[in-house]
Formats: sequence, structure tokens, C-alpha cells
Amino acid sequence: MHRAALGTAVVFTASGAVVGAWISRIPAVVETLELTTGELGRALLALGIGSLISMPVTGYACRRLGSRTWVAATALVSAAALTACGLATSVWTLSAALFVLGLSYGSWDVAMNVQGAYVDRQAAREWMPRYHACWSLGSIAGTAAGAAAARFGTAVAPHLAIAALVSLTAAWTGLLSYLDERTTPGVPQTTSAPSRRPTRAILTIGLITFCATVAEGAAGDWLALYLNTARDFSQSAAALAYTVFATAMTAGRFLGSTAVAYLGRATAVRGAAVLGLAGVTTTVLSPWPALTYTGSLLWAVGICLVFPAAVSAAAETPNPAEAIAAVTAIGYGSILVGPPLIGALADRTGLAPALLLLAVLPTAIFALAPVLRPQPHPAQTPTPTAGPGL
Repeated sequence: MHRAALGTAVVFTASGAVVGAWISRIPAVVETLELTTGELGRALLALGIGSLISMPVTGYACRRLGSRTWVAATALVSAAALTACGLATSVWTLSAALFVLGLSYGSWDVAMNVQGAYVDRQAAREWMPRYHACWSLGSIAGTAAGAAAARFGTAVAPHLAIAALVSLTAAWTGLLSYLDERTTPGVPQTTSAPSRRPTRAILTIGLITFCATVAEGAAGDWLALYLNTARDFSQSAAALAYTVFATAMTAGRFLGSTAVAYLGRATAVRGAAVLGLAGVTTTVLSPWPALTYTGSLLWAVGICLVFPAAVSAAAETPNPAEAIAAVTAIGYGSILVGPPLIGALADRTGLAPALLLLAVLPTAIFALAPVLRPQPHPAQTPTPTAGPGL
């Protein structure tokens, strides 16, 4: 079981590296294609549309084909799409590449969470925050490599092509340790079509996930650009701010399993949300670079546990694969709403006021956190395993 957990962690790391590579080169893409913030927002909208198309049916696909097969296929398409982003010559070709990236990457995200939740249930552990910490670790590596590429003048196209190849190789290596959740004892088998009516609990879990992913996505899409264009940070210094953000996400998630064990999911998430509120306002309003980086750190701490806690909560419902797909799809709906909304507002008011509105999200997370309290799953009995775990 520990081998399967480590393989899952490797796949999460590879997934994060894809996002980190793209985020780190957004300022360079904007400069090369001469995009306005509104045009960038509309291009990122294509990413969200692609994700939302593929995510709702991924749970069903995993039950038919297995998460190993599905991750292998979607990781391959994601690598090709990331490479295409570096070759884009206009807002239209960029949007097309981002649409395909969203289509494949969103489905990859759901499938690897299905595997992670299954491994946790079999091991009777809650390792999900650590899987997501590995995703953050991958995004750090991807962003740091991108910052170095920007600093040394490496063109976007070769950088993203290399990043895609490395991420794909890592993902396929991790898949060697995957379990087949369709045949391993402990999971009810069904080949019926996915339910089209999420329960009230799933919708609420999805809503708190939505709040967190809006806040996280805004940092990825706009933080480096804001610091570069509005605060006169260099491209490498601006990318470093997101590296600080991603590092805090990683540390918070690695420590998250311990925090959840002592405080419970709801209390841990609520406490972090208070820090997140301080982080967003500090990042946007601070006139000093050091305090801006501190704000980025607190911003990440405030939201780092929400997504893994939501996936774990969804996995405790009677139909975990479908529930995880639904919650993840609702969360990724932030990609559909957040970038164009922030971009449109920024065109009128500037990025600082637009980003400052994000302070309402930690408040909402604080209010909704009780929905994440653990619930027993009547249909499954986990098999405990010995050892220190992941």
C-alpha cells in the first residue's frame, strides 16, 4: 500500500510541474503576444471550459478503464498541449492550446484524486493533504525552473517542451505503482452512468472548493503579472513571489495531515482561513517587497488544506469516484469565472483593486468549513496498514 501511495505522490508531483511551468511563463507570453489583461483572461477562460467539459465524466471513465489508464492518456495529451502553448502566435492559437490543456489536465486531476482517495481508504489513512503537497512541490519545481529560464533568457517554446517531456516521464513512472480500483477488493463495482444530481452535501463541499480554487488560481494567473506590471518587480522577482506561495502551499499540506489529526478537518481549515485573509490583503497593499512575499506565504496557508480536505470528504460518500469528479468540477469552475472576471475588472480599475476583492474568499471558507467534518462510509471498511506511512 505504501508503494501505491508513493506512486500516487509522484503522479501528483508531475501534474503540479505542468502548472508551474505554464504559470512561470505567463508574463513572457503576455509580452511576446502583446496581450491585454482582458485578452489573457479570455484565453484562460478556454482552459476552464476545457476542464469543465472533461471533469464531470472522469469518474465514470475511471470506473470503466481504471485511473491508471486514464492518467496515462490525459498526461500525454497535457504534455502535447503545454508544448503547443509555447508555440502559440496569437491569442487565438493560445486559447486553442489552453482549451486542450484544460480538457486533458482537468481529467488527469480527477483521475489521480480518485486513485489517491482509493489508496487512503485501503490504508485507513488520510494522506490526501500530502498528495496535494506533492502537487505543490511539483509546481514549485516547475515555477522555479521557469524563473531560471526567464532570468537567463530561454525562449518560452523550448522551455515548455522540455518541461512537458520531463513531467510526462515522471507521471508514467508513478503509474507503475498504481492500484486498479476496479478489481481490488473493497470498492463496490458498477458500470452505470454517473449520477447527474449531486447531493446537497456534495454541492456544499464543491462550493468551499470553488472558493479555495478561485483564490489559488488568482495567485497563479495574476500574482506574477501584478507584481511585474504594477509593482515594478522584474519577471524573475515576480515569479519568485509565486514560488513563495507554492512553497507555503507545499509545507502547509505536508503538515496538514498532522493538523487534521489533532484539530479535525473543519477546525484546521477554519484556522488557516483567518491567516489567508491577512495574506491576501498584505500581498496587495504592502509597499515593501519583503512584506509582499510574507503576504504570499499567508495567502497560501489560508487555502492549502481546502482542496485535499474536500476530496477526502467527497470520498466518504456512497459513490466516491463520481463525488470526487463533481467536487473537483465545481472547484475548477473557478477557472471559468475567476480569470475573465478579474481580467475584466482589472481593465477598468487596475489589478490591485481586482485582487483585493479576493479577501472575501477566506471569509466564505471559514463559514463553510463545517461541511468537511469526517463522515463514515457505510459501504466500505478500510484495511489498516502498519508503518509510518507516506
